Formats: sequence, structure tokens, C-alpha cells
Amino acid sequence: MRITGAGIWGEPRDRDAARRVLERAIELDINFIDTADSYGPHVSERLIGETLRPYPDDLVIATKGGFGRSGPGRWEADCRPEHLKQACEGSLLRLGLETIELHPLHTVDRRVPYEDSVGALKELQDEGKIRHIGVSNVTRDHLVRAQSIVEVVSVQNNYSVGKRDSEDVLDMCEQQGVAFIPWYPIGRGDLARPSGALEQIAEQHDATPAQVAIAWLLHRSPVMIPIPGTSSVSHLQENVAALDLELADDDLKQIEDAAG
Repeated sequence: MRITGAGIWGEPRDRDAARRVLERAIELDINFIDTADSYGPHVSERLIGETLRPYPDDLVIATKGGFGRSGPGRWEADCRPEHLKQACEGSLLRLGLETIELHPLHTVDRRVPYEDSVGALKELQDEGKIRHIGVSNVTRDHLVRAQSIVEVVSVQNNYSVGKRDSEDVLDMCEQQGVAFIPWYPIGRGDLARPSGALEQIAEQHDATPAQVAIAWLLHRSPVMIPIPGTSSVSHLQENVAALDLELADDDLKQIEDAAG
């Protein structure tokens, strides 16, 4: 998402730097990249395809469909079956793939019956154009409805140490062994204020508040797959270093007490 232009619109300001972020991710053994046809639109997928093909054998690229764009910062749900099918064809072409490994439905379009949107992805799966299907920005009810049509392997919701509205959805995913992919995973709210809990814990571990936020997510659930976005190699490396950060019980209690 962050390798596009301002407002997730158009080409990145520094195309070479954006490509270097992708290259460095592979060098750091990252094997899961999340994107969408609406990022740019089309810019992120095209850069991934141009930069990383031929892809490493273990690399999973997840790309989403279900949003239309009319300008910087503007997002309009469009989960009509015909749009989803057209978007999938474009994603395959830009990424240079015959099959998309994971294709989540990007959002819920209240103008379109949810079952029709999920059903369109199921048809694409039956055609061999999608291997696995996920959902995004959903409630438990949406997840149940999607599961009545197709096996759902992932849920992607806004979730972080400072925003836990999807706690019930995460619990359901954990019970069922469904991957939970939090977007905006380092959104930290009041916990990240100066001298707040995350900053205090970060200082104790010679880390950053963002690294503490990612480490907390990884501790929270075994089905958690954080996808912190970045447009710089240094930020990418900082995020990956969070894997080595082990939070003590006292750290976790301090975070929970601060969260209220």
C-alpha cells in the first residue's frame, strides 16, 4: 500500500526506493506480501510483478478486490460480481500469475448482497484463478455468511494494541484456525503518547514503540499475521526486528492496564 503515491494514488515519488523495499523484503525472508488492485490503483501490483518476478517458490502474494478509486484518499466499495471478476483478471495480469494464492474480498459493499460478492470469488476459485479466499473489514456475521459459501482461510480487519473492536472476530478465527491479518497493525492510539506505556516498554528493551506494538500482536494469538506497511527500507528492517522482541509478563500487564 505504501509503495504508491500520496493518498495511495499514482506512482511513488521514488520508484527505485519503492522497488528496493520489495527486494529487501525478500532478502529478509519475508514470504507474505499483501496488496490490492486499488492501491494506486494498480501501481502496487505492477511494481511487485516487475520487481520480484520470477517469484521465490515460498512467496505468497495476497491481493484484494472490492474497492474503486476516484482520486487520492478516495475509496468507494464496489463488490459487484462483474467488478470483482474484472479486477481479478487485471491482478493476474499485473502480477504475472496464473493463480492468485490468496484473494480476500476487500470490503463489504452494502449495495450488493454479501453472498453475491463472495459467490463471485467462489466462481473464480472454481475456474482456478484463485487458490484461497479471504474476507476483510467484516463482523462475525459476515464471516459466518461467507463460510456458508466457501472455505475462508483469512480475515483482514483493522486491529492493533490500541484498537480492538474486532476482538470477537479474532477469537472466532483463533477457534477455527483461520489466519487473522490485522491492517494498520501499529496504530497505537493513546498508548503511544509521550511517556506512555509503549514508549516506556520500548525504552526498557532498546526498541521502538512500533516494535512493541508488533510484538504484542504476535503474542496475542498464534493465528496473527501482522502486515505493517512501509515505503522505506529502514522502516521495513525496524518492523522485521520486532520478531526478536520478547515481551515479559510485566510488559504485557502494563499494556493491558494502560489500555483499560
